[in-house]
This record gives sequence, structure tokens and C-alpha cells, in this order.
Amino acid sequence: MFTKEDLALLRKKNISQQQIDAQLNWLKKGFPFLKILSVASVEKGILRVSKADEEEYRMAWRDSLDAGKKVTKFVPASGAASRMFKDLFTFLDDGNDVPETAFVKTFFNNIGKFAFYDALNETCRNNFGKTVPELIDLGKYKQVVRALLFPDGLNYGNLPKGLLLFHSYEEGNRTPVGEQMTEGTLYAKDKNGVVNIHFTVSEEHKELFELLVAARRLGYELKLGAKFRVSYSVQKPSTDTLAVDMENNPFRDEGGSLLFRPGGHGALIENLNDIDSDFIFIKNIDNVVPDRLKESEALYKQLLGGVLVKMQQRAFGYLGELTSGKCSNGKLQEILKFTENELCIASSNKSFADEEELRDYLIAKLDRPFRVCGMVKNEGEPGGGPFIVENPDGTASLQILESSQIDINDARAVDAFKHGSHFNPVDLVCGVKCYKNNKFDLTQFVDKNTGFISQKSKNGKELKALELPGLWNGAMSDWNTIFVEVPVSTFNPVKTVNDLLRLEHQ
Repeated sequence: MFTKEDLALLRKKNISQQQIDAQLNWLKKGFPFLKILSVASVEKGILRVSKADEEEYRMAWRDSLDAGKKVTKFVPASGAASRMFKDLFTFLDDGNDVPETAFVKTFFNNIGKFAFYDALNETCRNNFGKTVPELIDLGKYKQVVRALLFPDGLNYGNLPKGLLLFHSYEEGNRTPVGEQMTEGTLYAKDKNGVVNIHFTVSEEHKELFELLVAARRLGYELKLGAKFRVSYSVQKPSTDTLAVDMENNPFRDEGGSLLFRPGGHGALIENLNDIDSDFIFIKNIDNVVPDRLKESEALYKQLLGGVLVKMQQRAFGYLGELTSGKCSNGKLQEILKFTENELCIASSNKSFADEEELRDYLIAKLDRPFRVCGMVKNEGEPGGGPFIVENPDGTASLQILESSQIDINDARAVDAFKHGSHFNPVDLVCGVKCYKNNKFDLTQFVDKNTGFISQKSKNGKELKALELPGLWNGAMSDWNTIFVEVPVSTFNPVKTVNDLLRLEHQ
């Protein structure tokens, strides 16, 4: 099936024949749907912290920073901004010279409110000899859009979101990169005043990120009283996946070479695994707010961090007792209740044969990475949902599921997904070290049977693409998970350019 050239390509990408065989098997057979036992809710599965207890958790987080714990902000930032401008690209391709759709009309009616307006105005003056208002008065709307999206202008249609101007400030407008760095000082600054932030980027844009940070770092440090250690990584070639045609044969491009595609955000578990920190916050690049809203949002990051610290401390204490050889039956029952009631882990055993079996079970369930995930009330935004799911070993635990993991023929599962009270805004803090303070190998806690298969096309030919288990889905399947309710005000993604006109971004 594979030629010498194919095998050479596999070696170059550091992909084994065993990996390829597994991928072909998944593409042929598909992935099993997960068995949903129930939706997670504030009644069971989602922690609603009372106002009276919030400060206790925040203090626990601050204490951990004062104790010298290392924290990193991990920001997936390779996503292209092209989808933000889908409606503007459509406008360029249609036969109308003036805006006809509500979206494009809204864009032009409010064009002066965008943080990139001044840069766009200058580009139009340089490219066409006229300002944005002058071009609009002449009906040259499409020239304005070209100046925004194309390489001879601002090139926003080809850049990643992280490099676009999102918010306006008197001292200079700011990109999501700048906003992520700024907010990091409010909850991820260590006792030495250092903020560690890691961006995952595409290879082609890595230098642009480096140049932006180099140009702005000193200004941010002087203004914010912090030192920034910024690092970058790209998705590893070894996480690319093989594409197949509709008959499940390896797809080849016009030159006859095998076609590989990026493995999706689940590939970033490898990048996350390379981070040397006690705690890691994960937040998407476009979920940022201006400075006037940051303090409130940061309070909930501290809250999530505090929940993680206190839960992990309890688990570590229990693990110390479990491994000491001096754990009474009463203590075993106490620990079992902790796993059941506070970690929402249901055992497949109604009763254990003896204390040794119960102890081994509890050690296995507690000695794992921890994550605390913010959950917001479901108001119709897209995103994965919080569920209690049956695991391959017969136990049940909290998981974040996407719609593609739901069996559409299972009416109960579909109803649960549609009517869940909360959804996941990708707001996580992770504890990645064990009770002995050694770092976990995060790749050992992935449920490899939770990937995705989608249909794509290449040069007009249909193909099937394989995505690895999602970063906060199957890639963290075997972690201990705590869901915490946070207000919807903490969720402000920018999916389209007009989202920047929302009050939260002005």
C-alpha cells in the first residue's frame, strides 16, 4: 500500500506504521459514541460556589502563588481569522457593489468603532488615495474590504486572530496577544512578578507573533509591573493524521504524495505536556475583554485556581494515607465518598472484594491530573457541554462532550445535549503534577477512541479527515474533573468581525 516515498514521509514526520494502521482503522470503522448517563447540573456535577465561600478559594489561589508554585497561561492561537470575515468575503464575490445583507450593512454603519479603523483608513489612503469615508461616499465599499482582507492591505483575511487589533486604548490599540498578556498579571503572576505565557501558533506566523511581543513587551512590563516570559510552539508533525478517500484508501494529492492534515486542537496535548509548571490555565485566544472588564473576569480565574488547589490538596492528602499502608476501613470509606460526591466518579463495583482492592481502586482514581473547568449557563452559544459519561472501564465521570460525539439516533442523548443547563467556554485550569510533585505524562491519559471524522475536499475531490481526541474532550478523558459555574460575562469570544461591536469589546 505504501511506497518508499510514503515511508520516507512517515519517518520525516516521526509517524509510525502502527499509528497509520490505527488511523486507517478508525477511518474505516468510525469512533464509538459515548454513553451519556446524565447532564451535569448544579444539582449534580457542577459546583456553584456561594458568595460567602468565594474569598476562601481566592485566598487559597493567592497562597499557592506566594508559596512559589509555577503557573503558565496556555493559549491556543493558531486559528486563522478568515472565518471572522466570511460575510465580507461573500460580499466581495457577489454581484452587488453596495451592501445588501444586514451583516455587511452593520459592518459599514459602524466601521469607525473598530480598533483597526485607523490602520484601515491609512491603508486606504495609501492604496487608493482616499480615506474610508471618501471611498464609502463614492460607493467603493469593496475597495475598503480589499484593503482590510488582502495581502496588499492589512491582510486580516490571512492572519491569525491573535494578531488583529481588537480593542481601542488611548496609548495604542491592542491585539488579543496583548490582552492575554495583560490579564495574566491579574491571576498568573508568581511571587517574583513573572508571568509565563505560552502561545501555540502556526509555523508560518510564528515570527509575526515574536515580532509583536518583542515590540510591546517592555511597554507592558513598565505599565503592569511584571516580567513576561513568552514562549511558543507549533503542532508537531507527528500529530498530523492521514486523509482517505470515500473508499477509505489513502488520499493522494496531484503529485501522488500522501495527504496529511493537522490533527485538530487535540494534537496540542503534546504541546501542553511539554509545559513545565504546577498549574496551567487554558483559554482561547479570542476570548478577551478590554481593561475595564478584566478585574471582574480575573476574580473568577482566581476562584477556579483556588478550587483546583483545595481539591488537589485533599486528593494528595488521601493519596499519602492510601500509600502509607496504614489506611483504616473508615478512612477508605471517607475517600470513596470524596471520589463519588465531589469528583462525581461512580465505581463499576457495587462492592469491593476486600480493602486492598478498594485501596488500589482509589489510588488509581486519585493519582491523575486534575482540571477545573468554568461552566456558563447555556444561552445558545456554540460549545461543548458538561455530562456524566460512562467510561471504557465501566466507571462514570464528568466529561465535556461536543455535538459530534452524540449519537443522533439516541433520542435521550440528543435531548440531554440540547437542553443542558450549561456549556463549556474553554476556561480551564489544570494541575499536572502528582502528589509526589512529579509531572504526569499527559499523553497517557487520553481516550484514543474519542476522535472525530469529518468530510472535507481537496482539489474538488471529497475526502475523510481524522481529528484526534479534542484537547478538553477525549485528550483529558482520564483526568479528574471539577465543573464550576462562572458567569456568562466571562465568555466573550470573537467569532465574526461584528462581534467586536458588542458592548463588551468597545
